[in-house]
Amino acid sequence: MKRQVHCVIMGGGRGTRLYPLTKSRCKPAVPLAGKYRLVDIPISNCINSGYNRIYLLSQFNTASLHRHVQDAYRFDRFGRGFVEILSAEQTEHGDDWYQGTADAVRRNIMHFNAKPDDIFVILSGDQLYRMDISKMVEEHLARGAEVTVAAKPVSTDEASGLGLLSIGEEARITDFVEKPTDPEVISSLVPEELRSTDGQCDRVLASMGIYVFNASSMFEALKGDSKDFGKEIIPSLVQDKDIRCHVFDDYWEDIGTVRAFFDANLQLTEPVPSFNFYDEDHPIYNYPDILPTAKLTHCDMDRTTVASGCMIGRSTFNRCMLGVRSMVGDNCKFDNVVMMGADYFETHDEIDIPDNISDVPDVGVGDNSIITNSIIDKNARIGANVFLSPKGIEEGWADKHNGVYARDGLLVIVKNAIVPSGTRIGCE
Repeated sequence: MKRQVHCVIMGGGRGTRLYPLTKSRCKPAVPLAGKYRLVDIPISNCINSGYNRIYLLSQFNTASLHRHVQDAYRFDRFGRGFVEILSAEQTEHGDDWYQGTADAVRRNIMHFNAKPDDIFVILSGDQLYRMDISKMVEEHLARGAEVTVAAKPVSTDEASGLGLLSIGEEARITDFVEKPTDPEVISSLVPEELRSTDGQCDRVLASMGIYVFNASSMFEALKGDSKDFGKEIIPSLVQDKDIRCHVFDDYWEDIGTVRAFFDANLQLTEPVPSFNFYDEDHPIYNYPDILPTAKLTHCDMDRTTVASGCMIGRSTFNRCMLGVRSMVGDNCKFDNVVMMGADYFETHDEIDIPDNISDVPDVGVGDNSIITNSIIDKNARIGANVFLSPKGIEEGWADKHNGVYARDGLLVIVKNAIVPSGTRIGCE
């Protein structure tokens, strides 16, 4: 049998940095760009690279992820491809949660049915990028490497939260430091070719959390009790194993925080976004939504993306992302808003009930509402004459009753939140 390539996508833990977007779902299931989920990015990269044996490791709030993957990724029986979700399970060898990326892979080795000469690709489930993974695998095999780490040049100013590495001849990794904070340590890892000559910030190679392993090397590395690839496995192998670096110098965004998620979405509204969802040769896959076209009534829009199924009244939008089934009334003003939309349409009978009778606004945003610098999660009900802005709101503040949180300088209205008509949060 020929050598197989197994792609393993890490679903992440509790997603505390993305909370409250992860209040009812895991990180890979968080909606992205109006109609996708974060997990669609690594899965699409695998499929576009010719790899269709894909495992998704998850353990926290997985129901939404399960539904999405089952609806979106169905392979025919002849191609033998699959996207298989492996959730944390109790066994004779352990009954607790995954303790890290390495621990998650170790506890699922029995499910991979891999041979020693197979190849494993380890990927993160919360990054926005487009990569031909097959080139990295080919480079790995051509060099005779045991492990290959994908790395991206980043400025030293943003390097402290990432794993940094230095390389020698033929891209061999000579040092690996996970999330250093000492400026001298960071400076010592800057390659000569990435030192600034024009007064700009130096650059250093940062791990993307994407690894290619020979199966035999991975099995050996996981025999111990190491819990994480970046913190333990990779640094421990640098001195004794042939570990190479694959340099990826293109758009890559780690969507690990609410601010990063917000900025990545709104960057997609630019005339020429850094990430292109319109590349027909390397599409980002999703389930077919089978929705009607969006309906807009005398709207004023600038740098705004509108997904299918939306019904938008006579309102103004500046730099906004409106997801599937977004409903917005008349005379509203949105400025820097990510609205994820809804999972369903309300019936005419439900919509015709006046809010002052039911005390529950319709799904979407009511008339005469002003919203700035906010994320509106799915199925949120925001009434009429509502004002929402993070200006003047202390970081970490929360109105849990109405489902409004202040995070990273933004307001987040959580999934299924009900914000009554007339609510005012923040300063003009």
